[in-house]
Amino acid sequence: MTTSDADFLPGLALSRVLYEEAVRPILAETYPGLPHAAALVGAGSEVLGFDTPRSTDHDWGPRLLLFLGPRDATAHGARIHRLLAERLPKQVRGRPTHFRLVNDRVGHLEPTEGPVNHRVLTLDAGAWLTGHLGVDPTSAEPTVRDWLAVPQQHLAEITGGEVFHDGLGTLTTARERLSWYPDQVWRYLLACQWQRISQEEAFVGRCAEVGDALGSAVVAGRLVRDLMRLCLLLERRYAPYGKWLGSAFGQLPVAGTLTPFLRGALAATEYRPRAEHLCDAYEAVAALHNEAGLTAPLATTCRPYHGRPYRVLFAERFADALAGTVTDPYLRALPRIGSVDQWADNTDFLGSQERRRAVVEVVP
Repeated sequence: MTTSDADFLPGLALSRVLYEEAVRPILAETYPGLPHAAALVGAGSEVLGFDTPRSTDHDWGPRLLLFLGPRDATAHGARIHRLLAERLPKQVRGRPTHFRLVNDRVGHLEPTEGPVNHRVLTLDAGAWLTGHLGVDPTSAEPTVRDWLAVPQQHLAEITGGEVFHDGLGTLTTARERLSWYPDQVWRYLLACQWQRISQEEAFVGRCAEVGDALGSAVVAGRLVRDLMRLCLLLERRYAPYGKWLGSAFGQLPVAGTLTPFLRGALAATEYRPRAEHLCDAYEAVAALHNEAGLTAPLATTCRPYHGRPYRVLFAERFADALAGTVTDPYLRALPRIGSVDQWADNTDFLGSQERRRAVVEVVP
């Protein structure tokens, strides 16, 4: 272990120190009794607990979201920001609190002798959540359309991280409401995820049969990704975006069993071992589905694809069984396309709540 590894303090721990040893005492002195919440939620690898020393090269450091009530945010937010710039310590736990901006966007930690360009953002919780999700879960339960319009990454960002203090109560309420999908939405999304697998599981063999080894490998990679996301759904954990998908999957109890199969499928250069590893993975995930008890138990063994010489699970059986348990009229009427990040993975699209919601609104 290098010195930097040994000395590394994860961002969540650093943010807690910033609040407890610096921000809270300043607030207590200058705004005694001001109701507020303090948390590190939203974007950032440290929110999901995946930051490492490599993360410290940009947009990482002692930072905090400070939530106030709507009136207090308007009345005091700007002044609190200036006050902290003047009075925050120049560093906490050896890390500067000053962020030097590059191109007005990317922040790099560096010492300063003047006011601190800090990253303690003073916000109205409802407005911030609405801007992030397109809905304010502090005031009402999200609707089915709301759930379908939010990528799992965003839900992970709100329910992950840590709340250091919640004198308002609203942030805790929002996180509780977003902690996991409502049962009917969950069942629908699981059906849609199985449907994705059913649509391509036979292509691994068909590509190989016509001599398209590269195409077979590409399809196998897509199926591995879909199986990983399916496992996260079954284990009631929001899937992060691609950079952290493997890290999140690796924390699941089933990962110890599945990882050798998935890695084997990806590493195989010939069809037969690739197919064997995929079948092992299919059968393990099918067993996980049965253990969840969401439907009557289904056969978990792979079999030939109709009369063709390649084996599949026939994953549509699981999709059909789950769809049969969906009783919500709106969800029953939807095609099996799922939430926005089940049928699109374009970052610019998923990052725009206006685009996401506009598309969900037109889905019949």
